[in-house]
Amino acid sequence: MGKTKNSVTAKLTEMALSYIGEDPEESLPKLMKWADRIDIKNSYLEQRNVFRSILEDKEGNWYQFILSLWEDLDPDIRKVFFQNFFVNSVLLGRANQKDLIEQHQCNLPWAILMDPTSACNLRCLGCWAAEYGNKMNMSYETLDSIITQGKALGTYMYIYSGGEPMMRKKDIIRLCEAHPDCCFLSFTNGTLIDEEFASEMLRVKNFIPAISIEGFEDETDARRGKGTYQKVIAAMDILKRNKLLYGISCCYTSANYRSIGSEAFVDSMIDMGAKFAWFFTYIPVGTHALPSLIATAAQREFMYHQLRKMRKEKPIFTMDFWNDGEFVDGCIAGGRCYLHINANGDIEPCAFIHYSDSNIHDTTLLEAYKNPLFMQYREGQPFNRNMLRPCPLLDNPEALRKMVHATKAKSTDLENPESVDVLTARCEEASKAWAPVADTLWSAKK
Repeated sequence: MGKTKNSVTAKLTEMALSYIGEDPEESLPKLMKWADRIDIKNSYLEQRNVFRSILEDKEGNWYQFILSLWEDLDPDIRKVFFQNFFVNSVLLGRANQKDLIEQHQCNLPWAILMDPTSACNLRCLGCWAAEYGNKMNMSYETLDSIITQGKALGTYMYIYSGGEPMMRKKDIIRLCEAHPDCCFLSFTNGTLIDEEFASEMLRVKNFIPAISIEGFEDETDARRGKGTYQKVIAAMDILKRNKLLYGISCCYTSANYRSIGSEAFVDSMIDMGAKFAWFFTYIPVGTHALPSLIATAAQREFMYHQLRKMRKEKPIFTMDFWNDGEFVDGCIAGGRCYLHINANGDIEPCAFIHYSDSNIHDTTLLEAYKNPLFMQYREGQPFNRNMLRPCPLLDNPEALRKMVHATKAKSTDLENPESVDVLTARCEEASKAWAPVADTLWSAKK
């Protein structure tokens, strides 16, 4: 029965890939029918209905966005992205994980975020990675083992952070070659992307950069160093000319929220060829953190409204990892949707939660998922009934304190180990200020 099902899925996928190469006006309705046929359990019924409504509104920004994937991307890049992201990771991987989660009674992540190195060629203000320098690196063999273990548990999406992942260009490309069925994305400052690397991306076809940018030139250079913005724009130009898929990663702070949340900025990124934008809010992690950069409640609310407005008007996919909790039922960390493995091998619930009770060098992924810290996450999620207050650090600091103390998880900052009480204290004021604003916004939805 299993072989028959896999055979049918393979044939349907082959059919869909042939549509990806056709004229979009003709192929999009065919892809809709394909999705209806392959989602026999109606696991993605809501998403299919949304896609169907997009296809009916040919003047809408979302229809124009989808058309741009045909107009702006290399056809083979588009096909591999469809196969690895939508089929392997979303449809098949996540479906397989439902049975595995029932079997193991623990969270299994859709994506694994990992740091090949702590090294970075920049020293951005308020970034904890600047403290480490070139002190921690995971070997190629360790990275490969993480991916192999992850695939066995249904994870086909892998994301690099750091440090600066592009310091390990050759190993990143090797991993793309070794795992052609996976989708690889990297948060990167973009300054090390050149024509040679773009050629490698075209060759392996399964690597996608998310370039960090702080707004326009003044804001970007103020935090990342003079001249950084122009280097980032040069990298974007290379990616666009080579018809490669890429997006941007934006951290909004008290200093740059107006710029980074402006329509002019987002329009400029669309013109540069960016197809997605991940928005983060500043989290004061590390001894050199700058609490003054935390967005105020009013500034966070501004971003909340701005991104929802842009989604109705702009042909780019956006996500705000703090203000979009309503779409993912709260916190996605702790293996519920993703987790983080730092360059020392410490398996952390989140990129911003530097505490761990497991290390990849002496435990398997599955063992880590079943260890106390991740199980505390599983039992505690969601951490607030208001999905606009999802985070156990920034929005519910008492929740993180409780989990870390209960599990005796250790600080993973090798330079300056930080007590969870000290870390959460930095977020108390912001949490209290955001609570009534978030509650008002949430009540208005009911």
